[in-house]
Amino acid sequence: MYQNNIRQLQPAERRTYLVEEIAAILGIGRTSAYKLVKEGNFKTVRIGHAIRISKKSFDEWLDSQDES
Repeated sequence: MYQNNIRQLQPAERRTYLVEEIAAILGIGRTSAYKLVKEGNFKTVRIGHAIRISKKSFDEWLDSQDES
């Protein structure tokens, strides 16, 4: 039951992004997205080999790019 609730969360309710999702948001390839992660531009969590990007830190980083 818990897993079904997770799948039903809307993107605005989620607290993390996948690397593939930030690539799609930015319109860049996966390699470039992984490079941004590796550079430490936003907070990440590793769960085994999986990487999850903090939605809050990514959104703040993206907003700061508009100001540059």
